[in-house]
Amino acid sequence: MTKFVQSKKLQEPDFLNGQNSAYVENLHKKYFSDPGKIETSWKTFFDSLGDEHHSTNGEGQKSASWSREDWPPKPNGDLISAFDGQWNMDTAENLREKISERAVENKITISEQALKQAVLDSLRALMLIRAFRIRGHLAATLDPLNIAKKGTHPELEHETYGFSKKDAQRPIFIDNVLGLQTATITEILEILKRTYCGNFALQYMHISDPEQASWLKERIEGLGKEIQFTPQGKRAILN
Repeated sequence: MTKFVQSKKLQEPDFLNGQNSAYVENLHKKYFSDPGKIETSWKTFFDSLGDEHHSTNGEGQKSASWSREDWPPKPNGDLISAFDGQWNMDTAENLREKISERAVENKITISEQALKQAVLDSLRALMLIRAFRIRGHLAATLDPLNIAKKGTHPELEHETYGFSKKDAQRPIFIDNVLGLQTATITEILEILKRTYCGNFALQYMHISDPEQASWLKERIEGLGKEIQFTPQGKRAILN
């Protein structure tokens, strides 16, 4: 067996690490306020970074050249919206415009109150769909012997989003999500449960590449896209 010999340089302690980051940051602030207060070697080090022309932070102090304006990251996107329901105004306004356009195309007069309700229904339906994309695999039928107890998942229930039984057959605008312009809650749940809660479970919302996640979504989600195998196909897979 070959013995791995580490370089002596790698074994030496590094003065720049997470444990002393606060100390280095404090020295960096002193460097901008009064360079004479810090040790010469540190002044030479900060001089080499070229931070003298960099912008100041919110406290009026200059920030380092390596600082990021987008840090720390603020959680957003479909993953967060599906849980907290805080959709941005662009999403709501976009839905409002599309619903209004559809009403005009179909020569339907829609009141302001009805328009607000339609937008709210659309947002709630999209929240339900995204919840299945994220959590649907937890309710998948993966236990053929039915040994494990099935847990409850209120985030997958339409009542959680304000829909009642009387809303089950009411058409809701979902903007071609699931391959449909409009769908009832019953239709939406049938597609989602068949796609995410059957004998096949898929969870792709953790994938950071939008193109890859979109490919998987388009491959399995929608009418007629259910993954089905013939008895011969199942035997072939088993073999």
